[in-house]
Amino acid sequence: MFSNKLLRFVRTATNRHPVCSCGGATMAEPESLRCSSVRNRGGVQRVEGKLRASVEKGDYYEAHQMYRTLFFRYMSQGKHAEARELMYNGALLFFSYNQQNSAADLSMLVLEVLEKSDTKVEDEILENLAKLFSLMDPNSPERVAFVSRALKWSTGGSGKLGHPKLHQLLAVILWKEQNYSESRYHFLHSSDGEGCAQMLVEYSSSRGYRSEVDMFVVQAVLQFLCLKNKNGASVVFSTYTEKHPSIERGPPFVQPLLNFIWFLLLAVEGGKLTVFTVLCEQYQPSLKRDPMYNEYLDRIGQLFFGVPPKQSPSYGGLLGNLLNSLMGSGEEDDVAEEAHEDSSPIELD
Repeated sequence: MFSNKLLRFVRTATNRHPVCSCGGATMAEPESLRCSSVRNRGGVQRVEGKLRASVEKGDYYEAHQMYRTLFFRYMSQGKHAEARELMYNGALLFFSYNQQNSAADLSMLVLEVLEKSDTKVEDEILENLAKLFSLMDPNSPERVAFVSRALKWSTGGSGKLGHPKLHQLLAVILWKEQNYSESRYHFLHSSDGEGCAQMLVEYSSSRGYRSEVDMFVVQAVLQFLCLKNKNGASVVFSTYTEKHPSIERGPPFVQPLLNFIWFLLLAVEGGKLTVFTVLCEQYQPSLKRDPMYNEYLDRIGQLFFGVPPKQSPSYGGLLGNLLNSLMGSGEEDDVAEEAHEDSSPIELD
């Protein structure tokens, strides 16, 4: 049962008559709105104080249920900012007491406010969402559901893959957790090529073989290009090759694959089909080190060099799932308008 005293306080705090506490019985409209905002903030703070005291006493279940009651009350009154602030602070409070289930539930309510209101995407909100994500148990199903909904909200509920800033924040969190694979995925959808490269250097140095030092960055560059992010591909390549302790300064490089990527980035800028074709032929022995490379290059050929798609209607199996996860829906239709055709020769000295 809820504390009757706490319940009465909450009812009072959330249903006060709109009378200005700044003094005076009548006031102009702008002043009325200002005083209303001050009053609402004061009400939220008073409610938070009572709920915090309940949590500190160990009454977790009662406090959690009261947070939910307040959430639905604020939402029914159209007090979206107050609801979001209360749920966010409540989630942080429960996380601080290692009440993961209650904290995750309130985190989901933060997203529900965002989804049901006209709240604009702002850096502060994205940082708050990333903070909640960082505090969730990495192995919990709630974390997966939370990040999926957060990314969807950050792009207005569209089929796109999420706001780049949120992806960057998530990538850094996962990097700190040494979840390099997931971190790389989010870096690919951010605008932080330099951060991605630094993560890959650590990933390669701590988990990879010395003989694979080139393969870590090659895959990332090809995937950036498949996402039509030429700048990200260039930054991640230059940063990785400069900072990795096992790579001698170049170009040219000792590793053939690194030379291939260097030439490929130059070819992408020029958009010449013959350059691309000769380059892929010359480095085919090195490209066979990973069967995925040629599949990525097929896509890159379509995007940047006007190579027609394969006759099959779509990629299938594991490759299809991987490319779809990288590129999202609707990307396949953009090939023709971005491709260039030119058959000028090149010297590969």
